[in-house]
Amino acid sequence: MGIAERSITKSLNLKAHLDANGIVIPGTVVSEDDILVGKSTPKGEQQLSPEEKLLQSIFSDKQKDGKDTSLRVPHGGAGIVQSVKVFSRKNGDELAPNVLETVKVYIIQKRKISEGDKMSGRHGNKGVISKLVPQEDMPFLSDGTPVDLCLNPLGVPSRMNIGQILEIHLGDACRRLGLKVATPVFDGVSNEELFSLMKDAGVSDDGKTVVYDGQTGERFENRISVGCMYMIKLDHMVDDKVHARATGPYSLVTQQPLGGKAQKGGQRFGEMEVWALEAYGAAHTLQEMLTIKSDDMVGKALTYQSICEDKPIPSPSMPESFRVMLKELQAYGLYHPRLSLYSYLVPQRNTFQDCFDFGCSSKGFGRSRIFPIPYCFESWPILS
Repeated sequence: MGIAERSITKSLNLKAHLDANGIVIPGTVVSEDDILVGKSTPKGEQQLSPEEKLLQSIFSDKQKDGKDTSLRVPHGGAGIVQSVKVFSRKNGDELAPNVLETVKVYIIQKRKISEGDKMSGRHGNKGVISKLVPQEDMPFLSDGTPVDLCLNPLGVPSRMNIGQILEIHLGDACRRLGLKVATPVFDGVSNEELFSLMKDAGVSDDGKTVVYDGQTGERFENRISVGCMYMIKLDHMVDDKVHARATGPYSLVTQQPLGGKAQKGGQRFGEMEVWALEAYGAAHTLQEMLTIKSDDMVGKALTYQSICEDKPIPSPSMPESFRVMLKELQAYGLYHPRLSLYSYLVPQRNTFQDCFDFGCSSKGFGRSRIFPIPYCFESWPILS
């Protein structure tokens, strides 16, 4: 470990905030793709010819000694380095097998709450922030006190978590009386005590009050429950959820794009999304989603070729996932010769014999892969 060679890390600005050991200095402001821990990995022993050894010694080509495997700031991880901890076997730290030293870098970020961030009360009443407005636009009480947070009342009946209603009533009464109350889970405040506190504090029996619209100043038609309750900000923030993909890795088995932000995956197009496009009538878009934008290997290659040659995009062929399913059916013993493996690159034919002749011809790949014939599957019995 240490500061990498100039030939490996060419920009000196990327190494300006590293110490002598190649580790970032605490307190440094880092941005995306900045180096946190400098590291180079040997490429392994290579059998070089005498000529290559001579050239390497003359030009002092250090780049062949290793490649840059430095720890960098991930996407969305910009911030201030709070602390750096180094764990080593020499210091008696327990590490994984074949690991000599581990460096952990802690980065802190300062964020403002934003739309899409997740919050929750103490009764399972979680949700995301749908809108942020200035304080003067929030609903306010008769004395001009603005409301800090508005919760949707539809989140109460179906979930039946009445604890949040009781909490705001108790919190409102205690705020007016200047009391602090502890209500354990199985030994909390009884209904009689709650109503007594509400009566002493001057809160109405139903706990509701008149609220005015912050934008128009008009009174809301119905009285609304207003009180005090604890709200918790959860770790699921919208800045960590933002993700987009143009190209990326594919699954080795199904040849479909991976999922998740960590794998730089694509957006899942599930069963209900298929229903949405079917209801909308977007047949061609749906076919693209399920074939050339997913796991139609031959269709993707032909589409790219057609775009480069300025030709019409051909019809999609068979997805790789269908081929995997057929292989699984064959493993179960459910095999039929009419669903045998022929060629991918078969145009749409009307009869099985036409497809068979094309698959065995020089234009086809022989009897090695499945061919896509939408018209023929309707008339073929899968199992006799």
